[in-house]
Amino acid sequence: MLGYSEACERNKAVILQQLQTLLSGHKRVLEIGSGSGQHACFFAPQLGHLRWQPTEMEQMLPVLQANLQQYGNDNIAPAIALDMMQSQSFESRFDALYTANTLHIMPWQAVEAGFAQMPGWLQPGALLVVYGPVKYNGKFTTASNARFDLWLKQRDPRSGVRDFEALDRLAAEAGFEFVEDISMPANNQLLLWRLK
Repeated sequence: MLGYSEACERNKAVILQQLQTLLSGHKRVLEIGSGSGQHACFFAPQLGHLRWQPTEMEQMLPVLQANLQQYGNDNIAPAIALDMMQSQSFESRFDALYTANTLHIMPWQAVEAGFAQMPGWLQPGALLVVYGPVKYNGKFTTASNARFDLWLKQRDPRSGVRDFEALDRLAAEAGFEFVEDISMPANNQLLLWRLK
């Protein structure tokens, strides 16, 4: 698989366990930052009731599209270019949004812009599922997450492990209600909000 991610491979099974319950009543999922498509290709066959919509930055689309063509499933839609900093619309609204290991990679301004746009992409009552590391009240949950944050900032000063409180504030401002914070392996969280 092009652009293969070892971290993605390690976390996919434990995330799927949660999604099988969380998305059991949903039909159309928008994935933000699909990367290589590893999650889409793994989740979609086992969540056959869903229509999975992958997205990625324009420059990453060729890798994603090639992988989806080779490893994809019938319930995965063709990938769409999506830049959180650009205004984006879709033909119809989704009843769930999933994103994994993206918010700490993109600039904070992109996180803010993305949350502000999400209500236009989703139906009322839609579930927002965010996977990745977070801080609480400015404090890291582990020393390894603090080292990861330092590594991220050395690579791109605009990136970094985000504060849960800041994410929750953005979600509330966009009309989402916090649902649950699920602790996951490898010092990650699965954060859930629902659009009012």
